[in-house]
Amino acid sequence: MQTKHLSTVVILTGLSLTANAAESGQHGFFEDSQATISNRTMYYGNDNHDGGADQRESATALKFDYKSGFTQGTVGFGLDVSSLIAVHLDGGKGHHPDNGNYFPSDSDGSAAHEWSRAGGIFKARVSKTELRIGNTFTPNLPILVSTDSRLVSQNFAGGMITSKEIDGLTINAGKLQSSSGRATTNPTGLSVAGGTQDSNDFRFAGGDWKVTKDLTLQYYYANLENYYKQNFLGLVHVLPLGEDQSFKTDLRYFDSSSDGKNGEAGYRFNNNGGYAKHPGEVDNKTWSAMFTYSLGSHAFTLGHQSVSDDGGFVWLNQGSVVNGNNRPEGNGGTAFYSFTDAMVASFARAGEQTNFGQYAYDFAGLGVPGLKAAVAYLSGDNAKDVRGGSDHSEWERDVRVDYVIQTGPLKGFGTTLRHGTYRGDNSAFADQDQTRLIFNYTYSFL
Repeated sequence: MQTKHLSTVVILTGLSLTANAAESGQHGFFEDSQATISNRTMYYGNDNHDGGADQRESATALKFDYKSGFTQGTVGFGLDVSSLIAVHLDGGKGHHPDNGNYFPSDSDGSAAHEWSRAGGIFKARVSKTELRIGNTFTPNLPILVSTDSRLVSQNFAGGMITSKEIDGLTINAGKLQSSSGRATTNPTGLSVAGGTQDSNDFRFAGGDWKVTKDLTLQYYYANLENYYKQNFLGLVHVLPLGEDQSFKTDLRYFDSSSDGKNGEAGYRFNNNGGYAKHPGEVDNKTWSAMFTYSLGSHAFTLGHQSVSDDGGFVWLNQGSVVNGNNRPEGNGGTAFYSFTDAMVASFARAGEQTNFGQYAYDFAGLGVPGLKAAVAYLSGDNAKDVRGGSDHSEWERDVRVDYVIQTGPLKGFGTTLRHGTYRGDNSAFADQDQTRLIFNYTYSFL
């Protein structure tokens, strides 16, 4: 790939900057710098039970991050740079689907041997307000979530402002114009599921208000030009119930509507093959509630999500078809701010009513700190589908085990094992079983 030489230059430059940073008790560009090298190695297996090809692949990625502090003065300036290289280890003959959902493909449809990318963010700070411009954003906001479910994170390019001038209130606003997916060097414009034309204008603004130490209120507005407008309201409350006990309430509401050319050829929305009252147009209201009771090392969760029946839930989703061309560049695959964004399915089709629950346990209570496990179950029904009317159902069962070494030379080395079983009735997803084995390690220079 053409960017591998750039990646090397960025890594060497960052290491040089770090090595020559002056030791000082003062805050400054070099004094507050952070530099890390992280590695993720991942096995991804997907057994397709509906006649499609199975997938079994493994790969490793090495990423360098350098984050400077800010120069001194009324206006402080800084720079963040990052570079990564990903290497395909083994796919097994015939087990690399040509869709780029895990690793990019060569011209013959086989997995590329390696790929890389590099980028950065210029930042400026005045008081408690920070402006950032660049192409390595990984937002985690109610109206936009960067997916980290594969080998590397999805990146966005544009500009963002974060302000904390008022105690307890965090305001975020920005404009983004492109995305680099979880398995690609090449950025593309922004779209939704079913859209074949780029939008280079995603604008958003909103805030998180920590009313008390136990209560947070949220409001955000987002607009993807020519696709959709979206309002979000959220409430998070934690009620202490005594020693090692609490009850958490998390409420979310989305109201999404059509914008500009949405519904026209090239700008149509198609959520998982789902029904829409006005075909191709965004028209949705989705609410969800999750309640978690924590008792010592135990956490019990129950919740419900309701998707209105005029159309499916909408979120930023580039897919692999843009401007009418099928491009398995690895830009497919996204995440969104929903309790039902599970390991395999999303449970977000028009009319779908989903009940879900989870049990999690922290083995620190048994003297094994760093070991955690969870099992979740989701069941959705009443989903509408253009291919067969309404009242379709689906379910998913996910199991997850995490362990992070707490002491010794490998302190911080983490292992995650995930397994998901999905079954559906006339669903856009094939019945499948997924397994992911992930190893993570980060070394900090500063």
